[in-house]
This record gives sequence, C-alpha cells and structure tokens, in this order.
Amino acid sequence: MYIIAGLGNPGKEYENTRHNIGFDVIDRLAEEENIAVMESKHKALIGKGYVAGQKVILAKPQTFMNLSGESIREIVDYYKVDDTSELIVISDDISLDVGQIRIRKKGSAGGHNGLKNIIKMLGHDTFTRVRMGVGEKPKNYDLADYVLGHFPVEERKVMDDATKTAAEAIRMILTESADAAMNHFNSKKA
Repeated sequence: MYIIAGLGNPGKEYENTRHNIGFDVIDRLAEEENIAVMESKHKALIGKGYVAGQKVILAKPQTFMNLSGESIREIVDYYKVDDTSELIVISDDISLDVGQIRIRKKGSAGGHNGLKNIIKMLGHDTFTRVRMGVGEKPKNYDLADYVLGHFPVEERKVMDDATKTAAEAIRMILTESADAAMNHFNSKKA
C-alpha cells in the first residue's frame, strides 16, 4: 500500500493558491481514479482506492502546511507503510518554473516548511517527493504572500496541465519506480 499525500492549507481562502498545488494533484488523481477524499482521519482528509493497480491512501493533511508532518506521521504509523518506499509527497516549489515537475527520492526540505516538518516528524529525508514548480518569487515580494497568492489566468492553465502530468508521474512511480519517473519526467519542461 502507498500513501500519496498532497500538501496544502485547509480552507476556501487557500484554494487554488500556489501553496495548495499538492491538494490540486490529489484532487486530480481522486477524480481520475474515482476515489472520494472525504474521510476525516489522522488530521487529514483521506480516500482509499487503487491507482495503477496499487492500493493507495490519498491524503490532504488538514494541519496547515507547517505542521504537515503531524498528519503524515499518523497516517504512516496507522497503515504501517514503509515511509522510505511507500510514501509519496507532493509539494509546491518556488525554485522550479511554473508547471515544471521534479521527482526526488530523498533530500533536504529546500526551505519548504511543510517538507521540513515531515522530515522532522519521520526522522529522515528518504521519501519520494513530487515537487511542483510554481515559479520564482518576484523581488521585493513577501514569500508568504507569494505562495499564498493565486495563479494568474495564464499560469493556472499551465498548472492544470502540470497536475495531469504529475498524476501520470505518480502512476509511473507506482507501476515502475521512482527512478523511472525521474528519468522520464525530470528532464521535461512544461
């Protein structure tokens, strides 16, 4: 079984913001695979089903971004998954161009507070992550204001396409490997 967790912030005011692109990817997967992500459990909204023939738990932590690890830790412990090989985390990344996807099997949080908290709560940084490029913060712009801001119309279209690509990448991780998905998707630009 795999845990696929998209990071974001709960609440209407955060919908469709840069920071919530992880939630958007989970919503895309849920829609494509007909999985209802509505059960409130482990400080998250979760849904159980199958993606690419693999049993999965889709999760949207409801702890707010900076405490995402609390929810992830509970889910991993409850379902007794190997968090080094059966956990996939989707997050936004301001160091990647809008719509660009980067898959990694381990590494630092790269300044992302949600990933930082997950690493802290798991006690290691070896878990698969799908990083979604949301574009670099403009100079003289507050980071929080930028990531909590909405995409302009033209970027929203690019991000909608990117969520579809991320769902394809996750299927490849599940059916082949994270390495195969890295080779295929990391070189592509949206």
